[in-house]
Amino acid sequence: MVDNIVMALTNDKTIASNRKAKHDFHIEDTYQVGLVLNGWEVKSARAKTIQLKDSHVHFKHGEAFLSKAHFSVPKTTCAYTKADPTRARKILMHRRELDRLIGQVQQKGYTLIPLDLYWHNNKVKMTLALGKGKKLYDKRASLKEKEWKRSQDRAYKESQK
Repeated sequence: MVDNIVMALTNDKTIASNRKAKHDFHIEDTYQVGLVLNGWEVKSARAKTIQLKDSHVHFKHGEAFLSKAHFSVPKTTCAYTKADPTRARKILMHRRELDRLIGQVQQKGYTLIPLDLYWHNNKVKMTLALGKGKKLYDKRASLKEKEWKRSQDRAYKESQK
């Protein structure tokens, strides 16, 4: 049984997640995309020292870039490379998907939010979400619904005893 727990801990492929994104946005659709990373950024991904908290996606010359994602610089980074922890990183997507997303973001008021980074076949992949921002009353309603569901689950567990 201990071996199963150790295997579960080592098989966790999630590098970083943006938990606040689901609180702040209505998620419409998700996409799996790749990222162009430098060597020290891959080391940072292996050490799981990445933050997606305030990151967002912007478009420039028909391409998508991840901005304000913080990749901590490892101590083993060589001295001759200039490591910028918050540089814009290019997002790899199919052209048709990219064109459709650009149209939706510009016309319908949607935004692209990075949800999480994970390993897929020894490559760093990211889940992008197409979403609309929540208003304050939407956030309150979702918190109230979550609280109600939690109390309902508690009551159900107590009735089962």
